[in-house]
Amino acid sequence: MEDEITAIEGGERWDPAKVGAHWQQELERAQRYFKSWDDRCVKIEKIYLDQQSDQTSAAKRRFPMLWANTAVLQPAVYARMPQPVVERRFKDADPVARIASELVERNLAYTGDEADLDSIMRAVRDDFLLCARGTVWLRYEADFEPLDMGVQPSDPAADGASGEMGGPSLEAIADERVCIDYVHWSDFLHSPARRWKDVTWVARRVPMTDEELEKRFGREAMASGAAQAAASGKGASQAERAENEGKTHVWEIWCKGENYTVWIAEGSPVALEVSEPPLELTHFWPCPRPAYGTVSTSSLIPVPDYVYYQQQCDEIDLLTKRINKLTDQLRLKVFYPSGDGAISPAIEKAMRPENDMVMVPIPEWAAFTDKGGSKAVVTLPIDEVQKVIVACMAARKQLIEDVYQITGISDIVRGDTQASETATAQRIKSQWGSIRIRDRQAELARFARDIIRLAGEIICDQFQPETLMLVSGIKLPTMAQKQQVEMQMQQMQMAAQQMGQPTQSSPEMAPPELPPQLQQMMGQPTIDEVVQLLRNDSIRGFQIEIETDSTIEPDEDAEKQRRMEFVQMVGGFMQQAGAMAQQSPMLVPVMVETLLFAARGFRAGRQLESMLEQVGGQLSQAASAPKPEPQPSPGEILKLKTAEVKAGAEQRKAELGVAQAEIEHRAAVEQARGEMAAQALQQIPQRFQAEPAYR
Repeated sequence: MEDEITAIEGGERWDPAKVGAHWQQELERAQRYFKSWDDRCVKIEKIYLDQQSDQTSAAKRRFPMLWANTAVLQPAVYARMPQPVVERRFKDADPVARIASELVERNLAYTGDEADLDSIMRAVRDDFLLCARGTVWLRYEADFEPLDMGVQPSDPAADGASGEMGGPSLEAIADERVCIDYVHWSDFLHSPARRWKDVTWVARRVPMTDEELEKRFGREAMASGAAQAAASGKGASQAERAENEGKTHVWEIWCKGENYTVWIAEGSPVALEVSEPPLELTHFWPCPRPAYGTVSTSSLIPVPDYVYYQQQCDEIDLLTKRINKLTDQLRLKVFYPSGDGAISPAIEKAMRPENDMVMVPIPEWAAFTDKGGSKAVVTLPIDEVQKVIVACMAARKQLIEDVYQITGISDIVRGDTQASETATAQRIKSQWGSIRIRDRQAELARFARDIIRLAGEIICDQFQPETLMLVSGIKLPTMAQKQQVEMQMQQMQMAAQQMGQPTQSSPEMAPPELPPQLQQMMGQPTIDEVVQLLRNDSIRGFQIEIETDSTIEPDEDAEKQRRMEFVQMVGGFMQQAGAMAQQSPMLVPVMVETLLFAARGFRAGRQLESMLEQVGGQLSQAASAPKPEPQPSPGEILKLKTAEVKAGAEQRKAELGVAQAEIEHRAAVEQARGEMAAQALQQIPQRFQAEPAYR
C-alpha cells in the first residue's frame, strides 16, 4: 500500500487508479468474510416481514414466532429517545466549566431533535434484534456565505458525505449541524478482526443519484466513467431494486492505518476522491462501535438470536400447518343409500347447512324403516381427528414454551400473570424475568452514549461561538465587551476624581454602580474562555453521559421518588443548618459547601445548583459581615433605666460614705497636730531655764 499511495506533501496527491484497485479488493474480501452472516440476515428479514418465496395458501399458515418475540423485546430494550447529560468531571464551583457543560448539553439536545435520533435508534434497535448488529454514521455539515465575490466557497458535503471543517478565512458560516445517518446492516463493512480495537478501516455504502454525484465530486468524476460502472440499481428484492434504480452505490471508506478517506463507486476501478479525514476525532472513526448482539472472542461476525431457536420455529410452523389441515377436516360428512327417489331427496334436504331445524316428510315410510330407518344414515367419525388436533396443539404449546426459555422472555414480560399473585410476587417475577434482557438494554444504552459523545466532540471542535450561543439560547459576553465595560468604569472613576468626588480609593465610597444587565454580564465567564476550554479539552475535561434509564421505559414513580428525596434532603438540612447558624455564624460557609456537595449528587438538583450557589454566597457574606447591635424592647429599656437609677443611687451613697470618713480622718489629724503644738509650747520655758546662757 505504501507504493500505491504517496503523501500530500510537496503538492503530490494519491493516485486514484491505484487506490481504487486496492480498495475494490479490500471490499470484496470483506464481503466474502461476512457473506454467511449476510445470507442469514436476508432470510431472517424475509421471515420477519413474511416475504418467503412459497406463498401458497398452505405455506402461508405459519406461526409468526419471530415477529411476536421481536415485538415483545422492542419496547423492552429501547422505549424513548436518550437524553444527553453533560456534567463536569469534578463537581466543584467552576463557572466556566459549568457554562460550557450547559452549552454543549443544549446543543446536543437540539442536534438529537433535529436529526430525529429517536427514529434512528429504533431502526438500530430492529437491526440489533434481528441481525445482531446496528450502526450509524456521523458527519459535520456547514453552509457558507462568501464575503468576497471573487472567492468560491468550498463544496459542502452532500447527502451522505462528510463535510469539511470550518472554511476559508473569507467565508462566513451561516449554518452548522451534526448529521446522524442510519446505516443499514447490509451497507456497513469493516476489516476482518477479532476485536473492535483491531479494526483498521470502516466503510459504508451510500446510494447517490447522478445529480448528487456531480454536486459532490464534480463533472470530472462523472466524465471519467467511474460512477457509471456501478449504476446498476442492484437490490435483494423487487422493492429495493425499484428504490435503487438509477442510483450509484458509492462506498465511503475511512482508513485508520493510512489516515485518509476514500470515496469509490461499487465496481469501479478508479477512486472518486482520496483526501485527509474531514474530522479529527479521538478514536478516528466517524461511527461508534456497532451495537452487537451475540459475538464471540474469535471474530466480530455476530450471530442473530433467531438462529438459536430456528428449529423450534420450523416445528411450530409444521404443527400449525398440520392443525390447520386437520381443522379443515372437521366437517360433518353423511353417507346414505342412493337410488331411492323418495328417500334420498328428503335426506339431502335435512342435511343442508341452512336448515337448523326442519321437518321432512317421507312418502314411503315403511320402505324407509325396512331399510333401517335412522341407521340408514351413517356419519364420518371426527372424534379421532379432534384428538389429533388436541395433541398437535399441546406439542406446539410445549415448543413455544421452549422458545420462551431460549429467548428469556418470561411470563411477566409478556403480561401473563395470575390474579391471585400479590404485587410483591409480580414485582419479583418482573425483576428476574427481565434479567436476560439487561445486557441488551445496556448495549443499546452504551451505543446511544457513544453517539452523544461523538456528536459532542464534533460540536466542541467544529462549532463556532455564535452557533453555540444561538442554538443553546445562552448569551455570553466576549472578552472585548468585558474590557470595554472595564474601560467605561475607569473613565467614570477618573471623571469623579476630576470633579472632586470620593472614588473607589476612598474608604467611605463604593465603586460606581453599573446597570443590572452590565453587572450580570461582568459576573459571567466570557464566550472566549468557554470556547478555549472546549477547543483544548474538547469533551475530555468533563464527562458526557446519558441517564441510565433514558433508553428504557421511564419509571415515573422512580423519578418522583428522586425528586422527593432531594426536596427532603434540602428541607431537613436547612432546618438543622438554621439552628446551627444562629448559634455559630462562622459555620455558615461550611454548611453552604456541604449543601452544594449533597445537591451535586442528585440529578434532580442540577437545575437548582446555580441558584443554590448564589444564595449560599449571599448567606456566607451576610454571616461574615459585622452584625448591628440588637435594639432592646420597651420593657427591657425600662428595666435598664431602673437598674441604672438604682446603681447611681448606690454609687452616690457609697461616695457620700467615703467623703464623711475622709472628713473625720482629717479632723482627727488636725486635732492631733494641735495637741502636739500645745505640748511643744509648754516645754519652751523649761528649756530656756535649763540653758546656762540665759541664766
